[in-house]
Amino acid sequence: MARRRWRLGLTLSAVLAGTLAVAPGGATPPPADYTLTVDPTGTGARINDSMYGVFYEDINRAADGGLYAELVQNRSFEYSTADKAAYTPLTAWQVSGSDAKVSDAEVKDDGGRLNARNRNYLSLGGGTSVTNSGYNTGIAVEEGKRYDFSVWARADEASAAPLTVTLHDSSGRLAAVRRVTARGGWAKYTATFTATRTSTTGRLTVAAARPTALDMVSLFPRDTYRGRTNGLRKDLAEKIAALQPGFLRFPGGCLVNTGSHEGYTEDSGWERNRSYQWKDTVGPVEQRATNANFWGYNQSYGLGYFEYFQFAKDVGAMPLPVVPALVTGCGQNKATDDPALLKRHIQDTLDLIEFANGPVTSEWGAKRAEMGHREPFGLTHLGVGNEENLPEEYFARLAEFRKAIEAKHPEITVIANSGPDDAGPVFDRAWELSRQTGAAMVDEHYYNSPQWFLENNDRYDSYDREGPDVFLGEYASRGNRFSNALAEAAFMTGLERNADVVKLASYAPLLANQDYVQWTPDMIWFDNARSWGSANYEMQKLFMTNVGDEVVPSTASGTPGLSEPITGAVGLSTWATSAAYDDVHVTDADGRTLLSDDFSAGDGRWTRTAGAGSWAVRDGAFVQTDVEAENTLVTAGDKGWQNYDLRVKATKQSGREGFLIAFGVQDTGNHYWWNLGGWGNTRSAVEKSVDGGKQTMVENGTRIETGRSYDVRVSVRDRRVTLYLDGEKWGEFTDDKVAEPFRQVVTRDTSRGELLVKVVNAQASEARTEINLGTRTAPTARVTTLAADPSAENTAESRPVRPVRSTLRGVDERFTHTFPAHSVTFLRIRTR
Repeated sequence: MARRRWRLGLTLSAVLAGTLAVAPGGATPPPADYTLTVDPTGTGARINDSMYGVFYEDINRAADGGLYAELVQNRSFEYSTADKAAYTPLTAWQVSGSDAKVSDAEVKDDGGRLNARNRNYLSLGGGTSVTNSGYNTGIAVEEGKRYDFSVWARADEASAAPLTVTLHDSSGRLAAVRRVTARGGWAKYTATFTATRTSTTGRLTVAAARPTALDMVSLFPRDTYRGRTNGLRKDLAEKIAALQPGFLRFPGGCLVNTGSHEGYTEDSGWERNRSYQWKDTVGPVEQRATNANFWGYNQSYGLGYFEYFQFAKDVGAMPLPVVPALVTGCGQNKATDDPALLKRHIQDTLDLIEFANGPVTSEWGAKRAEMGHREPFGLTHLGVGNEENLPEEYFARLAEFRKAIEAKHPEITVIANSGPDDAGPVFDRAWELSRQTGAAMVDEHYYNSPQWFLENNDRYDSYDREGPDVFLGEYASRGNRFSNALAEAAFMTGLERNADVVKLASYAPLLANQDYVQWTPDMIWFDNARSWGSANYEMQKLFMTNVGDEVVPSTASGTPGLSEPITGAVGLSTWATSAAYDDVHVTDADGRTLLSDDFSAGDGRWTRTAGAGSWAVRDGAFVQTDVEAENTLVTAGDKGWQNYDLRVKATKQSGREGFLIAFGVQDTGNHYWWNLGGWGNTRSAVEKSVDGGKQTMVENGTRIETGRSYDVRVSVRDRRVTLYLDGEKWGEFTDDKVAEPFRQVVTRDTSRGELLVKVVNAQASEARTEINLGTRTAPTARVTTLAADPSAENTAESRPVRPVRSTLRGVDERFTHTFPAHSVTFLRIRTR
């Protein structure tokens, strides 16, 4: 990477917390002086109505126990160790009595099943009952609201089989008892409860007076989003709808293209670890397949493709489904070489387009109409694959999908993807192949530190305007604090400025049940009764509901900064690996020794900074032996060191990864480290950590051999770092990108005759700004401001990050306005 002129060396802590801008005595820093100049006659990028949307994936219990309004967990007794090691068919159920038995899903010819795809059912003897505990603390009900109970039941004797159904908690009944009577073979029975009081710890009990088989035990709130049967949890759906999303990307995510690509059939042995295959998820819920979720639990598929399409329509969003490409991603990295299976998946994708758009006289259009929607859903975009790390294999299969889709449905935009990172060999090759093959759009995904987002506002300025277009399908800054939202906002001004290239963008993930978390950060959080938008949600909502039609060219002055060399101590670490280190030498630029340690005198010069792992001197080396411990950082030296060379011998002894060599260390959250053999020993990279948020500086495919001693050298000069492995130059980078805290973009809302001036001030100082709009305006502006402490987080109990609306007077062609510290401000100004 060529060295660029250093202009701003502020760290994220300095920018967001103001540690470099605090006046003597702790006083509030003086306001900074900026200019913002608008060219109202200039031509900027047109902004699509669909630019900002939402990415939905069933992660963090986003579907069952989340957006899908079903209150009974494991309603069909299908939970299995295939989903999670601790699961059984009676997970979330408690049996009272001795005569209860779940059918054996492995039995081939069980004539007692509800249907072949619904493998399990529960047989109860007379006098036996089962109680379901729901999700989180229990089944949540609200006084006066109605709840619809249903069950498929089969009487195991010729006589009728009464069932008594109660909704209760530890304090007693929550509604009047209901009774249904099963007669003969499988049939669906229903009842309705009206809650007599509010509870979040409810239980549902079904008691059998005579031998009875049960399946699909369900309790649904009557008050779903838009009152739809088999519908969505109202408060969550309303929060999503309030974003006014331009598109809904579904169903993922890693669960789309991981696992087997076989079907849920007898031929596959009823495979339970499958990629997400849309046909499994449509039709009557009792006939839908079940599947293990990549994120470690079960998917009932009660929320399926029809429901996704319907929700997209209900919120006015463009539906954007993603189908598997038969190359697994998300660490599995396996290409399926089965032409017949590939052909079947391609046909399934063509059938999906027919399901979405076909006439009711077509096979799959008729299925859509049968499910309740005669009119087409208007599908225009479709993603194939997700985060594949094998670009050659992925693009070979993508070509087959595109050939078939473009031949039959040229109106459909097929979206490729560039892997799981913002840069690197996979990313570069995927983009190269996208250009070579004429892909219309490429889906980029990245999760980086707030510092990275502040530094990369100009990411898309240099993208080729001849295509392909960009779909930024997943991004977030690894936190739900207001500082994260500010960094994302600064980045989003760059997205809008480049709306001619970035056609679609969505924060990810969307939903998280606070008791079932696999990934953070997330936009909307919830439990079984409450939901709340994160600081990131409030920021996304501000941008998504104030987009405008076109970008109006504008410029702003920058923030004066400091130019400092990379400074800090050195360190050693491991991640799920045992490694040995020896002969550590640190010398300054003039060759003087700063540190020399062969551990013959022990490890007294090293500090166990992370407080993790098991470190000891063994056989003359410093060894970390705990292969389960993550981030075992130990450090030595002075935090003021700069312009030095670090040399060390490193040997992986055992474990899943390689070893980590740290430099520029200030503390556990602020440092650089060379991660050799990381990510399951699939690649190596230098990562920069700022306040705990990481970003990749340089990477390649280096893997580390167990038992081999490596000579590692890191050379630090000012902001430039050069890395050597066994005497060979491995890579280099210059960390000189500008973490500019003052960002802006201006757009035009043609329908209202307004300019939207959007300003991000991600620093501890107010920003006194002279604004030149270049045109006559109304004397007042409508103002929406998000301002909070950088560490603020929204919770179920507290919402410190929320919009404040006001009116600004004294607006003119030229005027001065002071933007608050740590804030995002939108001004809506009517022009004359």
